[in-house]
Amino acid sequence: MVLAWVAIVGMPLYYVVWAYWFPQPYENLALRIVGVVICLPAIFLRHLIPKKWLTVYFFIGLTYVAPFFFTFMFLMNDGSSIWGQSLLIALIILFHFDTTLAFLSYVIGSALAYAVYATIHGSLMPLSVQMLEQVPIQLFAVFTVSLAKVGRKVLAQEKLAGMATALATVSHELRTPLRSINANARGLSRLLQENAVQATPSQVPMEKALARIELEVRHMNNVIDLFLLSASTGRENLIPKDIVSMAAVVELMMQRYPFVNQEQRDLVAVTVRSDFRLLGQVELCSMVLINLLRNALTSIQRVGKGRVRIVVDGARARPRLLFIDTGCGIEAGRASQIFERFYAYPESSGTGIGLAFCKDVLEAWGARIRVVSRPLGYTIFVLDFPPMVQQKAADVRSLLN
Repeated sequence: MVLAWVAIVGMPLYYVVWAYWFPQPYENLALRIVGVVICLPAIFLRHLIPKKWLTVYFFIGLTYVAPFFFTFMFLMNDGSSIWGQSLLIALIILFHFDTTLAFLSYVIGSALAYAVYATIHGSLMPLSVQMLEQVPIQLFAVFTVSLAKVGRKVLAQEKLAGMATALATVSHELRTPLRSINANARGLSRLLQENAVQATPSQVPMEKALARIELEVRHMNNVIDLFLLSASTGRENLIPKDIVSMAAVVELMMQRYPFVNQEQRDLVAVTVRSDFRLLGQVELCSMVLINLLRNALTSIQRVGKGRVRIVVDGARARPRLLFIDTGCGIEAGRASQIFERFYAYPESSGTGIGLAFCKDVLEAWGARIRVVSRPLGYTIFVLDFPPMVQQKAADVRSLLN
């Protein structure tokens, strides 16, 4: 989307720069207008484009705006230094995307640009020495950017591997005392029930306290599982296996979440406009929702005001779940980063893997998560799910198998 805005603003702006302020041998307003038209749907119609066509659209737009346009203008201006530098910048931006995608876009866009250039001149045109001199510089830039990307990926993988090892060790050490605490709490509960000939005023609070301990133990085990899955580099554990009712998972989340007290519980309101089903995993879905609820309550706690509303809306063409809180909100410019792994907002608020985990899980199920926020106003996490054909559970299970 950022690249689309750059193209929409930059194409007409630089036509004025190169046509009037610093005139170049060749300019073409029509090519720039085509670039703007191609990029407009990315801003205004992105959510209406089917997911299977979104990648195709993105590839076509990227190929036209970056390698084709800049290579063609470079050729038509006889390899001038201005267009040589412009093409170099375009390639650097291009190869910040997926390397395979960028390479295909570069080859196809450059070939089309040269084909159009040769067609205009009526024959295959040999490139001048000035043009060929730019090739080693461009290849070096492409190689350097690709190498830097590989380095970042390797660093991220090493960081995840180290985190996974540390978490595995910590989880092993934590689960043993948690099992002991849970067993003792259950034993005390049974002892109270067996020895309670007559209920005493102190018995009910004790039973509630023991039930709370068992709830906290279950929650801690869920948190450990969440951390272990978040640090995992594979997606094989995210494959859909269950037919999940969203309303049922929201209810399960409300039962499992360790609210501090009834007052905090009352801050959360659930509205089920229409339930819907999805193909996923109950436990993973519960972990995703618990993570979002924790973030919402933390946002409220940070500013000392606000409420949380969870809306299940399955009557839409694409069923969705809304997490709405009126807490601290998210600063402008930060919303696009909060789903990146190891990015924590605020910086001291956590490990930065929770929302990245949520995004990975939902995308593995064909769903999307996005955020809309206003600082000190509200934050809305929108979870859009693919429509599921309403058929018998047995039929859907047969599809899964």
